[in-house]
Amino acid sequence: MSLGAPIQGVTLYSFTRAFHGRQYDLEQLVRKVADDGYGPGLEIIGFSSFRGFPEIDDAFAGRFRDLVDEVGLVQTSLAINADIGIHRDRLLNQDELIEYMRRQIEAAAKLGFPIARVQISIEPDSMERLAPVAEKHGVTLALEVHADQYASHPRILALRDRYEKVGSPFLGFTADWGATTTGFAPSLIEAYRRRGASDELLAKVVALWDEFFQAGPPADQADHGQRFGRFIALGAENGRPDLGVDFGINGTGLFGPARVNDWLEIMPWIRHVHGKFFGIDDTGEEPSVPVRDLIRLLVENGYDGAISSEYEGWHWNHWQSPFEIVAGEQAVQRSAAHDAGSQMVTDAAAARVQLAEWLGERRGSTRPTTRGAHA
Repeated sequence: MSLGAPIQGVTLYSFTRAFHGRQYDLEQLVRKVADDGYGPGLEIIGFSSFRGFPEIDDAFAGRFRDLVDEVGLVQTSLAINADIGIHRDRLLNQDELIEYMRRQIEAAAKLGFPIARVQISIEPDSMERLAPVAEKHGVTLALEVHADQYASHPRILALRDRYEKVGSPFLGFTADWGATTTGFAPSLIEAYRRRGASDELLAKVVALWDEFFQAGPPADQADHGQRFGRFIALGAENGRPDLGVDFGINGTGLFGPARVNDWLEIMPWIRHVHGKFFGIDDTGEEPSVPVRDLIRLLVENGYDGAISSEYEGWHWNHWQSPFEIVAGEQAVQRSAAHDAGSQMVTDAAAARVQLAEWLGERRGSTRPTTRGAHA
């Protein structure tokens, strides 16, 4: 088996603070990604970046695709949403959900994205029904495996098993590194400190997360709920009930305690990767995401798809530049790929060909390759 050579890329989600602050519009951000070398891979969230999404007219789609070609980037994934609660009084039924997703998949194809990231609220029956839609439009549906779930979670294994049964090469996963972290982000601890949390309380927050890490990922949603509750209680017991829910959301929903090798459960079905991370420390490393181990795992298992650097620390870190932080994390990825005996692909022409081959190989067979899978 040959070593993989992942394609370097970024999601514009990493630069949300700059976008919301109107420092950059969409075109300016796309140009900056190209000019500053964060590509060649480009991922975008549909609803946050395209006005009127998923309704995309032909003229706009043409201008967007021309822009991407002009600056020399490669479209990797369009993040689409499974918002079953868009009505105030009820949830979408399955027929409505399929139609809602169909419109977004069609938009992804029109904009030129070969992959659409879908969310965990899409269940196996819905994914099976969406397979013909994906095939019609030539868009791979890559469901995101994100904390608080993980590759060996029963819901993810149920999806994997359904993919195997359906046999469509247009169904797969997006692996989000937030499911396999090794610590609470220091930048988030600093943000809590700036909100007045005591060092004593913050030490307890870190210790509680470390306890959960040692125990491994939650076995089910009940276990997850208990962990969430303990974070809430920690805030209340230490005079900061206003922070308890925040501790719970971040401690259980952003920092997943699964181990790196857990990704082997679904490796043959991983089509895209979210290189989720939270910051870079003074040594130039990511202190809470095992980036080097994750890159090695992908390389050794022949992964030739794209990795979108996904900087999540912008939610709380307003004192550092997200652009500098992303550049630092991508340097770690490139170094890690080199250490694993390979390299990150940073040339747009090579990336374009490789991504087409990566997806095309899987579409040439009704069953994914099993390299890297374990029993």
